[in-house]
Amino acid sequence: MTSANKPAPDSEITLRVNGKPHTLHIDNRRTLLDLLREDLGLTGSKKGCDHGQCGACTVLADGRRVNSCLLLAVALDGSEITTVEGLGGDGEEPHPLQRAFLDRDAFQCGYCTPGQICSAIGMIAEAAAGHPSQVTDPATPSGRPVPLDRSEIRERLSGNLCRCGAYPRIVEAVEDVIR
Repeated sequence: MTSANKPAPDSEITLRVNGKPHTLHIDNRRTLLDLLREDLGLTGSKKGCDHGQCGACTVLADGRRVNSCLLLAVALDGSEITTVEGLGGDGEEPHPLQRAFLDRDAFQCGYCTPGQICSAIGMIAEAAAGHPSQVTDPATPSGRPVPLDRSEIRERLSGNLCRCGAYPRIVEAVEDVIR
């Protein structure tokens, strides 16, 4: 209830989550993270800080990485959302980056891993589209793919925290996929 004892405003939205359409009637204040975890049972994305500072909640919205704890689900009506659970397609084989994380032991406790993987997938797409980062060589032609070396990977993933310190292995896993 709002302060005037009126029901909270709500809306019907449709999201395509991991390739499947979902039409939901939700409170307009509901975050994408809460919708994914509580309404759809997709618990891969984690609630770490609930302030968009740790990256544990990172998912892909229309192919771009986003902090799902900061986004109101109602603002994403009609969007394609991909969570770590949807990366493997039909579920038979893991996504190449998921495989690389396993092969490189790029996780320890695993809490941040879903966000790290979704962020890395988004980061690879951003670099391929020519989006520069803080460490991109200024001589790189505008709009051309940005080569991903270790410093680019580290900079572009710096918004995703790993409390266990698996950063070197995470970088190696990303390198395995882009090479």
